[in-house]
Parts: sequence; structure tokens; C-alpha cells
Amino acid sequence: MISNLWIRAAVPAILTIALAIPPRGWTAFAQQQDNGPIKPPQQTVPPPPQAPAQPAQDQKQTGQQKPPDYSIAVESNLVRLEAVATDQDGNILTGLNRSNFRIIDDGAPQQITYFSPSDAPITVVILMEFSRISYWFARDAKVWGYEFLSHLNKKDWVALITYDLKTTLQVDFTQNREEVEQSIVGLFFPDFSEANTFDSVIETVDRMQDVKGKKAILLLASGYDTFSKHTLDQTIKHLRTTDVTIYSVGVAEEAMVRSIRDGGIGYVQAKNQLTTFSRMTGGYAWFPRFDGELPGIFDGVTAYLRNQVTLGFTPTNPARDGKYHKLKVEAVDNNGNPLTVPNAKGKPRKVIVYCREGYTAPTGTVGD
Repeated sequence: MISNLWIRAAVPAILTIALAIPPRGWTAFAQQQDNGPIKPPQQTVPPPPQAPAQPAQDQKQTGQQKPPDYSIAVESNLVRLEAVATDQDGNILTGLNRSNFRIIDDGAPQQITYFSPSDAPITVVILMEFSRISYWFARDAKVWGYEFLSHLNKKDWVALITYDLKTTLQVDFTQNREEVEQSIVGLFFPDFSEANTFDSVIETVDRMQDVKGKKAILLLASGYDTFSKHTLDQTIKHLRTTDVTIYSVGVAEEAMVRSIRDGGIGYVQAKNQLTTFSRMTGGYAWFPRFDGELPGIFDGVTAYLRNQVTLGFTPTNPARDGKYHKLKVEAVDNNGNPLTVPNAKGKPRKVIVYCREGYTAPTGTVGD
């Protein structure tokens, strides 16, 4: 069945062949893919600043780019969170201040000691499922990944990682959008009929663990996992330790509508997995049926990232026990009541805060 789909795709594939570029050389990162989880390159990370650091803006775009530095979310006893507020209709709210947010850690209110409406450039990895599990999934991932690039600014950092049976770094962090565009165009035929989503998400999060600032993954995937070494529970546990925000865009919805593949309970589970990855990291998941929905979705991804505020607090429970702490971040008015905003008709609408659902406390003593 899959082979027939690829045959029917011969005509649109002509454009891809015409625009294809020579295969890219393997980087040290890509060469590690068969030796366990992919690790980020070794780099010297300076002491964490009081505000998210920005990549150098005057760096010339020649040769290899130096990726932006990263730091983990829990530094000493300070917990940092990236949050964005919207109304119930999804309209992003700006102009909120420290007093408009309330953080509850395992049921206990916390004092917000750090607040910054960060305007740092976006740092995002396009994590793309590119496998022979379905021609339509791979085609949409390519087209949509290419489309997303037009929503980035010149100062934004972007990397491209693809996966099937293996996870492959195609382009490391760069501000040269054309380099990523050429790499996407050069993707022609996947090597395997596997989609190891769990492994790839974990490897990509690990790749980003040492970078500072606003960082995110745009996950273009069906949500299916066919052959990963890690389970769903292990993946969720791993995401509890990260401050990377995941925005998922499901590439299988249109195919399900076309009845190309029997969705059933398997597809419901696949969608739930993508939704869970996004929700627990403070992101969002979309499942478009038509290409015409994409501009609005990608505008939403970049708008969420550009309008995030950074919140920081020192937990009232200082135990460094390595346990997972559930967080609840709320929007409140000056009297501490749930914040509402009027819609176009003047009716009050509830404010929703998107933020990761918790953090894992460090272990040992400060300075270990």
C-alpha cells in the first residue's frame, strides 16, 4: 500500500528532484546516533545571567554558526518558567506584569522573585518525522517545515532534525534560513518505514539542554511510534526534567480524513501523545486538515514564543529531593481574583496561562 502511494506521488516529486542539493556531510552529532542517546556538543557555559542571554546579533553568517547557549530550568533553588497568557479564544495578551501571575507549587502559593517580558530571539528545532510509514505524512512534514521558516526573523535561531528509525541532525543551529530550506528540499526518499518518535523527542531535548533563553521544538509528526527503545512513560518522565517547550503539529489528520490509513484507536493514541508532550511543556498541539490552516498555526507558534514572559521563584520547600513538583500558574487581577478580559462584544473571557506543568527538583546540596 505504501509503495503505491509513493508511485502516485511521482509527479509532485519531480519538483523535489529538480531542487535537490547534494547530500550534506555527517557532523559529529549525527555520527553518534548509533551509540545511544544523542548528546549536545561540548561547550563552555557561562554562569547564568539574570535575564535570558541573546545570541550575538552582529555575527557574520559565514561557515559554521555558533549555536546559542542554554541553561537548565532549575538553577540552584531558583525555578524559571516561560509562560504566555491568552483569552479563551486564543488571543495572546500582552502588557501583563508580575502581579498578574500567581504560581502554586504542589498546592503552596509562591512569591515571584523574577519577572521579565523577554524579547530574545527565538531558538527552535524543527523536529520532522520523515519516514516511509506514509508518503502523505512525509510530504506534509517537508512542505510544512519549509513553510514554517518564512515565519522566522533574521535574528532567530533554527535547526533541522529528521527521524525515522534513526535521528539525524540535518542542520545545526543557524540564523541562515536558506541553509535549512535547502536541506528540506534535499530530502527525497526516507530510508526506513519506522517512526521512532519517543527516542527522537528525548534525543532532541537532550541536544538542547545546555542552551539558554527561549527554546522550543516544533514537532511535525503523526504521533505514531513504531520501534523506539524508550516507552511513552519514559518519555514523559524525561520531559519533566526539561525547560524546552514543544509545539506539535500533527501531519496525519488529513490522511485520516482521506481514509488512506485506518486511524482507529491507534491514531487517537498518537494524537494524545503529541498533545501530552505539548501540554506538559507549556506548548500547544494542532491537528490541521487543510494546508490553508498552516499560516495561522505557524503565526501562533512564533507569537507564543515571542510573547512569553519569564517567571522565577524560589520554592518555599527547599528540599533537593529530585522529586517532580506539580505547578499551576494562574492569571489574576490586582485583587488576586481570576483575571478576565472582555471580548469584542464586551463579554468577560477567562484568561489561560500556558506554562509547563511542573519541574524536577535538583538533588544533593547547592554547589554540588
